[in-house]
Amino acid sequence: MSGLRIRPETPADADAISALTTAAFAGAEHSDGTEAEIVARLRAADALLLSLVAMQAEQMLGHVAFSEVTIGGQDRGWVGLGPVSVLPARQAEGIGSALIRAGLSRLQTTRRGCVVLGDPGYYRRFDFAVTPGITYPGVPPKYFMALTWEDPVPQGEVAYHPAFTG
Repeated sequence: MSGLRIRPETPADADAISALTTAAFAGAEHSDGTEAEIVARLRAADALLLSLVAMQAEQMLGHVAFSEVTIGGQDRGWVGLGPVSVLPARQAEGIGSALIRAGLSRLQTTRRGCVVLGDPGYYRRFDFAVTPGITYPGVPPKYFMALTWEDPVPQGEVAYHPAFTG
């Protein structure tokens, strides 16, 4: 993707990230429309472990957020991926993939693993897989996947930051 630059978000990016996220999830089948609010609540709680934006020239095309999760009620050095947002007119061009890969690359040296709730067909390309023993309540197991960088893999129920539930 020519001219695409991925960088950490800055305080000046907050409104653009909110608008981008709202547009990206408008009408999405599995969206409840709160994704922009989740990012804002994570930011307000200082819980955005990593927040990256994709820029082309001066236009923001995408955003990805990573935040800490607990497994079995404990901090195990794992993170959760999401939400991932790309401008509707620029989806399916590899922008989301570039953001995810950049984030995972930065985190794998400081974190033990990452979880994601989403489409298995999409997230398998990043080596996410259903991992026995790592669970998330209320969703079919095939939609909750993990990517581990260190053994042993912890066992237990994953909990996201409270910002995900309001």
